[in-house]
This record gives sequence, structure tokens and C-alpha cells, in this order.
Amino acid sequence: MCSSSSTARFRPFETCTRNPIYMQALAVAQHVNTVVLKVHCSLPFRVLGVQYFISMTRPPKAQPSLLFRQLFEKESSTYTYLLADNAHPDRPAVLVDPVDKTAERDAALVEQLGLKLLYVMNTHVHADHITGTGILKNKIPEVRSAISRASGAKADLHLNAGEKIYFGNLYLEVRPTPGHTKGCVTYVTGEGPDQPSPRMVFTGDALLIRGCGRTDFQGGDASQLYNSVHSQIFTLPKDTLVYPAHDYKGHTVSTVGEELKLNPRLSKDEEEFKRIMKNLGLPYPKMIDVALPSNMVCGVQDPVAT
Repeated sequence: MCSSSSTARFRPFETCTRNPIYMQALAVAQHVNTVVLKVHCSLPFRVLGVQYFISMTRPPKAQPSLLFRQLFEKESSTYTYLLADNAHPDRPAVLVDPVDKTAERDAALVEQLGLKLLYVMNTHVHADHITGTGILKNKIPEVRSAISRASGAKADLHLNAGEKIYFGNLYLEVRPTPGHTKGCVTYVTGEGPDQPSPRMVFTGDALLIRGCGRTDFQGGDASQLYNSVHSQIFTLPKDTLVYPAHDYKGHTVSTVGEELKLNPRLSKDEEEFKRIMKNLGLPYPKMIDVALPSNMVCGVQDPVAT
């Protein structure tokens, strides 16, 4: 109101502008608005209400919800990894590199967590333990076994380079990393806003924490392993979490950046790496004669004829 008169609200605008109180208020308002405008213009565009407007007009996109468990088998120092889409109504899951001795534990955990196990996946044909794949397939009939086509092993699903294994809205990408064996693959979590961040890489024996798998049997090749790791794993973002199939010193996780810098073998040039691998002098794997034949059929031996 421009004055205390009851008729002031009907006065033309130009009459109000003659009121000194009004003019003072207008001057203050102009000064404040100028300051506010300058502050707003100096902020990033998204701060100026765009993000807020979107959130008011539609529900925010659900963030990825990965359920993750790292499990350990002490005799062979093997890690098994359980991943599930916790946001999906079916809670679908995959299991990477299970061991026969702990397959009952893994099956019980899947049931306790209310997960639907879709795939039991191996990174390669292991020589130091028998896979738990066969036991898990018997306990959970709908689960499917998966291994690389290059491994030559039996499985329900043979994987090729670049394929994506979906469990709900999440997926693992298959990357070929031969060299420890001819059929080694590495599994990498997906890339994008609806996938886990930072990314996670399950390297089998190709890349260990401050080490790598041996290259002197099962079609191993040091040069091939070196180039596999550098092209397929070390090209991932440096904050990518590295989860190997084994660890013998109590480590549980590393990163691509750490291994690229600190791995005592794979941080060297290729010629030095080959020299190191040639002179390891490792003993013959004690389980290889039992493990290899069984793992070539995913832990399920054909009935023996009598």
C-alpha cells in the first residue's frame, strides 16, 4: 500500500512513485536484486534450479545397488565372489570362482540372502583346486555354468571376448586375459551411471595383488600374459578395484593404479617380466593332476564304467 488512505490501492502507479517511502524501498530492492543476480550468474548452470526442477517433476533415477561378498577358502587361498542386483525384485546373482570345499557354504549364503543364482562363472580352468560348480549345479538346478570358450572346458555357457553377462540391471563384461592359461578371462563390472562405481575387476590368476599367475604350464606364455594384463586390465580407470582369485599374504583388494605402479613383476618392461617369470623356480602344483581333469568338466565327472 502506498499510503494509509483507504483509497490508496486504487491510485495509478505513477502516483505511488511519488511516495518517498516507496521510492526508498524500491532503491533497496534494486540494489539487493543486482547483488543476487551477480552471485547467481557466477554459479554453474546446474545450480540455477535446473537440477531442482528435474527432481520436482520426476522421481530421481535409482542408483545401482550391488550386493557384494568376498569369500575365502583357506586350503587353496582362493577367493570366491558373490554379486547380486539388490534393487531388482528377483535379486539375481552370479558367483565367480567357487571351490568344491566351500560350495555348501556358498549355496547356504545364496539361500539366506534370498538371491536367485543365475550363473556360476570360472575365470579359467584351475589347477590348484576343484571348482565348486558341479556341486552348486546339483544343489541349485536352475543355475548355469560359464567359462571361456578358449578354455576347452565343458559348461552350459561358453563365453567370448566382449560379451556381457547380465544379472538384473547389472552386468559383467568378459575380457580375454590369456597367458597364465590359454583360456583365462577377466570379468569387469559395467560402465555407466547405472553400474557400480568405482568399477571392479575379477582377474582370476592373470593379475594377483603384487604378483601374477605362473606361465609354465596349461598353455601359459609370459609374453602373452604381460600384454593381456597391460591391454585388458591396466587400461581400466586407475581407481578400479582389483579382486584376484588368490592371495597368500592376507591382502583382499588392490586397485589398477596400485598394481600398475607397485606390482613387482608387471610394472617392469616386457623383457624384464619374461626374465622374472622364467626364473621363478616354482614346484609342480600338488593338486594339478586331480584338479585339471575335474575342472575340464566343471567339477562334474562322468560316471566311471565298471
